[in-house]
Amino acid sequence: MSSHAYRLDDRLAADSHPVATLALSELRLMDDSNYPWLVLVPRIAGARELIDLERAQRIALTDEIDLAARLLRDLVRPDKLNVAALGNLVPQLHVHVIARFHDDPAWPAPVWGRVAARPYTPDALVERVSRLAASLQA
Repeated sequence: MSSHAYRLDDRLAADSHPVATLALSELRLMDDSNYPWLVLVPRIAGARELIDLERAQRIALTDEIDLAARLLRDLVRPDKLNVAALGNLVPQLHVHVIARFHDDPAWPAPVWGRVAARPYTPDALVERVSRLAASLQA
């Protein structure tokens, strides 16, 4: 891992919006209204893989994945939750938590590369982030 300070990858910054700062990770909303889609980015400089985290950090990340999944489940009642840490295009460690529905544009396939991302309208973005943040406070 790097000795440099943590910095959010430019692509993640461009493709997502901040929701909350958790104990370990930044919780972000992907700017694709096709799917309710959260991303957790551990604030650990140089982390590219789960194995780059110390044991306590891996446990904290697992707890935050659980939190994000329950948040989406309770807010949007999906048919399925997808959780993935791929990082082929963005090497910085990040975990996707995606609410899936039988009628979403990619079902039952993975969301990547199926349809073009549909950015949130400004009003829809404010509404979604506000609901997520309020649910975290509850």
